[in-house]
Amino acid sequence: RSAQEMKHMENISSLLQGRECQHLDATVEQEVLAPPGEQPWEMIMDKKHFKLWRRPIEGTHLYQYRVFGSYTDVTPRQFFNVQLDTEYRKKWDSLVIKLDVIERDLATGSEVIHWVTHFPYPMYSRDYVYVRRYSVDQENNLMVLVSRAVEHPSVPEDPEYVRVRTYESQMVIRPHKTFDENGFDYLLTYSDNPQTVFPRYCLSWMVSSGMPDFLEKLHTAALKAKKMEIEVRDYMSAKAVESSGEGKAAMAEGTCSPAQLEYA
Repeated sequence: RSAQEMKHMENISSLLQGRECQHLDATVEQEVLAPPGEQPWEMIMDKKHFKLWRRPIEGTHLYQYRVFGSYTDVTPRQFFNVQLDTEYRKKWDSLVIKLDVIERDLATGSEVIHWVTHFPYPMYSRDYVYVRRYSVDQENNLMVLVSRAVEHPSVPEDPEYVRVRTYESQMVIRPHKTFDENGFDYLLTYSDNPQTVFPRYCLSWMVSSGMPDFLEKLHTAALKAKKMEIEVRDYMSAKAVESSGEGKAAMAEGTCSPAQLEYA
C-alpha cells in the first residue's frame, strides 16, 4: 500500500509540475491528492525540498500528515540507514532521551523500539513503544519503512513520561537511479496522538514547525554519514544475510555475520 501511495504521489507531482498545473487551483489540487471517498489533503507548507499536507482524522481532533520531498546530494542507502540506526540517532537528534531496541524477530526482521523524546515546554516528555519493519524492493527500486505503536511487557508505563499509544508512520524512498547514487524522492505519512490538552490548531502548529527541523537534521546526519564522519550500519546488507539460513544461525548464536558489520 505504501508503494502504491508513492506511485500516486509521483503521478501527481508530474501533473503539478507540467503545463496542466496552470489550470489547477488549490481546491482542485486537494481533490487530486486524495482518492475518491477519502478526506482531502490541505497543503500547509511548500518548501524547496518538500511539501507538507495534512488532513483531519475522522472522529478525532487529530490530523494525519504527509510529506513529499527530494534530495540530490545523498544516496537513498545513506538516508535509509540513518533513519534505522538508533545509536546514531542518539547523536544527531538532541530531542532523544532514550532510544533502544527492546526485541527483534528474526523471521520477519521486525524490531520493537522504546523511544523517549522531549516535548516543548511546559509539556512532559513523551514515550513511544512501537514495532517497525523495513523492506528493500530491488526489483521495483523502492525502500519502505513502516512503524506503529504496540504494547510490550518489557516496557511498562513510566510516571515520568506520557505514553503515546496511537502512532503510525510510513516512509517510502524511490531512488532517482540506484540505491547508491545521489538523488531520490521520499514520501512520509505520519500520525500520532500525543495526548495533550492543547486544541487541534496548536498541535498542527507544533507539527508543521517541528517537521522541517527534523527533516533538516535527518538530511544533515545523512550528509555526515556520506562523508564518513561517522559510521552507520548498512541495514540493506544486514537484511540480505539475515534472510538466509546462515545469517539466522549466526544471529541465534549471538555472533555477528560479516554483512552485519558493513557500513554505508
